[in-house]
Amino acid sequence: MKVFFLATLAVLSCHAAISQPQHEFRGVWIATVDNIDWPQKGVYTTYGQKAEFIRQLDLHKQNGMNAVIVQVRPSADAFYPSKLEPWSQWLTGVQGKSPSPYYDPLQFMIEEAHKRGMEFHAWLNPYRANFNINSASIAKNHITRIHPEWFVNYAGKKYFDPSNIDGQNHVVAVVRDIVKRYEIDGIHMDDYFYPYKVPGKEFPDAASFIRSGTKLTKDAWRRSNVDSIIRKLHAAIKEEKPWCKFGISPFGVWRNSSTDPEGSNTKAGVTNYDDLYADILLWMKKEWVDYVAPQLYWEIGHRLADYKELVDWWSRHSYGRHIYIGHGVYRAYEKNPAWKNPKELPNQIRILRQYPEVQGSIYFSSKSFDRNPNGWNDSLQNNYYKKPALIPEMEWLPSRNTI
Repeated sequence: MKVFFLATLAVLSCHAAISQPQHEFRGVWIATVDNIDWPQKGVYTTYGQKAEFIRQLDLHKQNGMNAVIVQVRPSADAFYPSKLEPWSQWLTGVQGKSPSPYYDPLQFMIEEAHKRGMEFHAWLNPYRANFNINSASIAKNHITRIHPEWFVNYAGKKYFDPSNIDGQNHVVAVVRDIVKRYEIDGIHMDDYFYPYKVPGKEFPDAASFIRSGTKLTKDAWRRSNVDSIIRKLHAAIKEEKPWCKFGISPFGVWRNSSTDPEGSNTKAGVTNYDDLYADILLWMKKEWVDYVAPQLYWEIGHRLADYKELVDWWSRHSYGRHIYIGHGVYRAYEKNPAWKNPKELPNQIRILRQYPEVQGSIYFSSKSFDRNPNGWNDSLQNNYYKKPALIPEMEWLPSRNTI
């Protein structure tokens, strides 16, 4: 009798460990910049691009995913026909050149995702305008040629000056255009607002800071610039389609507790607030964003940024918005022993499911799943994502069917 009881208890414990929520966001980032995930380098045929995208979608569907976050504007360019910005060089090899035979990649991708019951979030980089000043293909009608005064050069790239109101308004117009014309489920932006700092090089906005006449410190002024565009983007998205979601995937650490008592028990060398000038918590408190997907690309027990500590911290700082944890599955291909452990990702999923404030996951990035790293495709298919999950509802958003 005792043996039977213990066996039953073990089965129940195992079942509880891999119990699957009925509602859970399960997304994958598909990066197009530099052809990281799609399209494949050198594959500029319409047929080849469509076939590869469908292959990736089918793999993710098989793995139990219910959403894709696809980069459609990696560098002030477009993976769709636009009057505001030229065709992307990573689509056809030459910026400004349309696909041949012609098709609308964004419309195609949305339709294929929706056919499979998956949400489609359009991922845009807000301020990067030239990925490589020395080698990038830049069309005559690219915004950097039309309004060079809006931009600054930093570490071999060209960026919008975040303090430039005309530049901000251009980005907002691009987003409004996408939301208006396409049946996307969300607009998504990553962690690149002010760029990551390069040691010994100051971001070249000193003249803009002086011209602004602000009484703020430069750091506070930079944060206010980013706050400004987030507020404008939120307003534009909701004006066009109130049900369209707006999400941000910030760097995984807001601030360290050594700097701010509200910060996490981490020792990160970079933080959103202090280095990228992105006050994520303010945006959540003000309800300017619908979800946040912090990039927790560290392992459980990391000495400077422990995954478990950060999941707990973000769960306590959700302010009623959705939290989707960003997982660095690409790290399975690194030499770090922690990421050679087949249990690392399953254990990460187990941890986040302990927090009701955390509603799911997003994985970086798509092609990392091609070789079934550490058997994680099998783990998702056979255990953790074996049962399909519905997208968690955002009760503050209206249904698209009611408007």
